Amino acid sequence: MKGDRVEIVVDAGDTTRTYEVIATRAGRRVETAVRRGVVEVSEVTRSGTVVRTARFMATRVLALVEQPVPRDMDPEARTA
Repeated sequence: MKGDRVEIVVDAGDTTRTYEVIATRAGRRVETAVRRGVVEVSEVTRSGTVVRTARFMATRVLALVEQPVPRDMDPEARTA
């Protein structure tokens, strides 16, 4: 959903770097996959078309943090 994001923390030798992939429009989502030593984070449309992809070597990835959009609570749960 719009606003979903994934943060990737990568070892860059003497320092770390942080990258973000964010679902930028309504109906898009962010998917992660680990294949053959590569971490892929992609923004995907409803129909499954990949809009953009970030690729990192799995041995260099220190953290992969998925952060969904905060959803409102049910109206019934608010009153309880």
